[in-house]
Amino acid sequence: MTEVLLSIHLMIAAALVVIILLQRSEGGGLGIGGGGGGGGMGGFMSARGTANLLTRATAILATCFFTTSLTLAIIADSGRKNSIADQIRAEETPSIPKAPQAPVSK
Repeated sequence: MTEVLLSIHLMIAAALVVIILLQRSEGGGLGIGGGGGGGGMGGFMSARGTANLLTRATAILATCFFTTSLTLAIIADSGRKNSIADQIRAEETPSIPKAPQAPVSK
């Protein structure tokens, strides 16, 4: 189960990187790929439509990435019996002998 979920997680991560790199930066970046001008496809995939599609795809992929991350963390934690911190605490407990008790009179 973990291997399948991890492979899905890696595919989502790769798709997320690609989708983010396809988006046009808000500030214009280096000025590459300038303004849309009048034309071409008649509004089928205008600059605004493409931006909305890429934004929506980024949000969906980010949600999937977050979900698979949490699921993998929960699966990894459920298989563990004890923590390393618990072992360190057990080793550090001092074995100080008890002080002798004063005799109690009746």
